[in-house]
Order: sequence, then C-alpha cells, then structure tokens
Amino acid sequence: MTKIKEEPIEGFVVAGIALNEAEAKITVRGVADKPGVAGFIFSNLAGKNINVDMIIQSSPQYEKNTISFTIEEKDLPEVMRVMEEIKSAISVEELSYDSDMAKVSIVGAGMQSHPGVAAKMFTVLGQAGINIEMISTSEIKISCAVKRKNGKKAVKIIHEAFELHEEKDEENMREGKIE
Repeated sequence: MTKIKEEPIEGFVVAGIALNEAEAKITVRGVADKPGVAGFIFSNLAGKNINVDMIIQSSPQYEKNTISFTIEEKDLPEVMRVMEEIKSAISVEELSYDSDMAKVSIVGAGMQSHPGVAAKMFTVLGQAGINIEMISTSEIKISCAVKRKNGKKAVKIIHEAFELHEEKDEENMREGKIE
C-alpha cells in the first residue's frame, strides 16, 4: 500500500509574491454606458505608449459607468494630459488621480484549481487593517492595489499566511518568473 503525504495547500498553490511600490490609480467617473467608450479611453492611452495594468469598470448606474485603472507612477503626468484630452472629447463627470499606490501580487500555477486562495489573501489583508482598492485576477495571479504605506506590510502578512520564503521570491524575480 502506498501512502501519499498531503502537503498544505499553501505549500504548492502560491509560489511567490511580488510588490510594486510605484503605481498610480486613475478613476474616471460618469462616463456613458455605451459600446466603445472604454475602447476610446484605452486606445488614446495606448497611442501615447502608456501601459495600463489593473482595470475595473463598475456596474452601470443611471446609464453611467465608473472606470478605474492603474499605471506606473512615472507615467502619471502624461496620463493626466491624455485624460484631459479625452475629457474634452467625451462626457466625463469627474477624473481623480492617486499616486500613492502599491500593487501586491501572489502567483502560482496551482491557484486555478484550489478554491479559497483569493479569500485567504483578502482576509489576512483585512485583518491587518489594509484596505484593498482594486483587485485583478487570472488563473495564476492575484493582484491587489493598496496604499503605498501598506505595501511592505501586506507582503509580510501574505508571506506568513501562505508560508512563503523571501529567498524563493527573490530567486523567482531574478529569473523573471514573477514581476
């Protein structure tokens, strides 16, 4: 008879963690809820070689949407110029900018088949009093935008929760496995 030792989920589901402390969040409130608006906004940004990272579009209310997205903080002055051009071309009720953001990401190929990874990440951040401003997920990565002052604290808490080792993360980042 063969006995298989079960590893804790955290031991193989989450392989590493990354922190980017140079993010900015842009929020566009009160844009029309109609086809092509998001395409117009992001095409204009792409036309200026601005990489957009996390994107959230709210559920429409009164035929209006709110779209928030993150960029590299270094691109914020150019984004502000482009957004003013956009605002003159389409109806926008309000633009807001927050350059005080960090992005914390966990990565691991096994996350897609193990429920509860996101819940655990969000729970430990909440228990530490860290507010999540934005969330982005894929099959192998979960990212949260938080205030910059909470970035390092979030990394430490997530390390502990998933029993990760910093040396492994540093090695993975050097090898380009996590950004």
